[in-house]
Amino acid sequence: MSKDRPVYIISVAAELVDMHPQTLRLYERKGLIRPKRSSGKTRLYSERDIEHLREIRRLTQELGVNLAGVEEIMRLRQELEALQERFEAEAERLKKALQDEAAKIETPPALPGEVEEESKAAPSDRPVYVISVAAELVDMHPQTLRLYERKGLIRPKRSSGKTRLYSERDIEHLREIRRLTQELGVNLAGVEEIMRLRQELEALQERFEAEIGRLRLELLAKVGEARGPEGEAAPEAGGEGA
Repeated sequence: MSKDRPVYIISVAAELVDMHPQTLRLYERKGLIRPKRSSGKTRLYSERDIEHLREIRRLTQELGVNLAGVEEIMRLRQELEALQERFEAEAERLKKALQDEAAKIETPPALPGEVEEESKAAPSDRPVYVISVAAELVDMHPQTLRLYERKGLIRPKRSSGKTRLYSERDIEHLREIRRLTQELGVNLAGVEEIMRLRQELEALQERFEAEIGRLRLELLAKVGEARGPEGEAAPEAGGEGA
């Protein structure tokens, strides 16, 4: 059975996640869960909805995350799921195209080599700011930055003399932490969860772009082989006359 198939009425769903039905209605009003409706307007919850409700319970009861933090976390999870589905669909499409092109030529060409990684860090990852400058840029006390480092929320690089150095990306992360804690009132456990999901999302996006780029290069190579050296279609085996 598909995880997205709506099958559980609200009383059953509430029992499965050990919550009161009114709690499920509250989460629906907050946009944290979106059950389907039957023709008679009865709420119906899917297995995926149950998983989301269990995750909300973990965040609120075990980690003490407020609903604003939960909303941010669930949004990021949905982005991750959507990106994963997009990645799988695009990769499958390109692999199918590769198979079709490979079938047109007698001897497939060697796969292109892996794209050489940049030896230098991207500008946003270059560690340049000492802790006093970084703290001023994000309007925080240096001790707050040290606390976030101990919590694993930020990981500044170190110079040869062990001085903390922060990159532009670190500054962006610190500003996001400030927004979550000061504007949304999210506790540090919730911030940790959100930042971890953001890192997963960034890593998946990079993986998606690299893999799709590799597959497209491979497809172009096979198309070029099939067309022949002068852009004409390569002759099929046995196609020449005696």
